[in-house]
Amino acid sequence: MTDAKIARGALPETLRLTDKLGVDIDPELLSLALTHRSFAYENGGAPHNERLEFLGDSVLGQAVTVHLFTTHPDLDEGSLAKRRASVVSTVALAEVARTIGLGEHIRLGRGEDQTGGRDKDSILADTTEAVIGAAYLSAGTEAATALVLRLVAPLLDDPERYGAAMDPKTSLQELAARLGQPVPVYTVEAEGPDHHRQFTATVAVGDVARQGVGSSKKQAEMAAALTLWHALSERA
Repeated sequence: MTDAKIARGALPETLRLTDKLGVDIDPELLSLALTHRSFAYENGGAPHNERLEFLGDSVLGQAVTVHLFTTHPDLDEGSLAKRRASVVSTVALAEVARTIGLGEHIRLGRGEDQTGGRDKDSILADTTEAVIGAAYLSAGTEAATALVLRLVAPLLDDPERYGAAMDPKTSLQELAARLGQPVPVYTVEAEGPDHHRQFTATVAVGDVARQGVGSSKKQAEMAAALTLWHALSERA
C-alpha cells in the first residue's frame, strides 16, 4: 500500500480491487463507480455510478472498436460489428466482472443485496463500465484503453467465445448437438415482489446442469447457458 493511496483515504478492499485492475484510480471516483442507485436511494439520494457508466460505455466501445479494426484487417464491417457486440454485451461484461471479483465490492442497497444483486449480469456489467469511466477520468485515455483490453482479453483471444458471449443459448444448443447430447432444458424460478423480481434459471444438458440469475427470465437463462457452455467446452 503506497503512502499516496493511504493519504487519499483508500480502503483496503478498494486497494485490492485497484491492484487487480492494474490502474491507479482516484479512490473517490472508484467509490462512486461502485455505488449502485439502490444504495444511493437508501442513503438519502447520494450520488451513484450511472454517469460514470455512460462515460465508460463510450470508452469501452471505442477501445474495442479500434483494437478489432487494427488487428483484423481481413474482416468486413459486419464481422467486426458482431465481434464488438459480443465483447461489450451485458453477458460478456458480467463474465469479465466475475473474473476480478467485482461483485463483492459493489455498494448495494439492502434489498438489492438480499436478492442477489452482486451476481446480476446487468449490475455487474454496468459497474464494469462505471469503473472504466473512473479509470479514464483518473488516469487518462491510454490507461483506460489498456484496462479495457486487459479485461476483455479472454474474449479477444478466443474467437469461439464471441458467439457464446453474444448468444449463449444458441451456442449451448449447437455445442450440445456437436457433442451428441440432448437439447438444453431450462427451468426458471422467480422470487421477490413484482417490482423487484429476481429470476434463477437452471439449464441441463444430459446429466450436467448449471444455474444463472438475472433481473429477467431472459437474463437468467442467458447467464445459465453461458456457464454451462463453458463447462461443456472444457469437457470437450
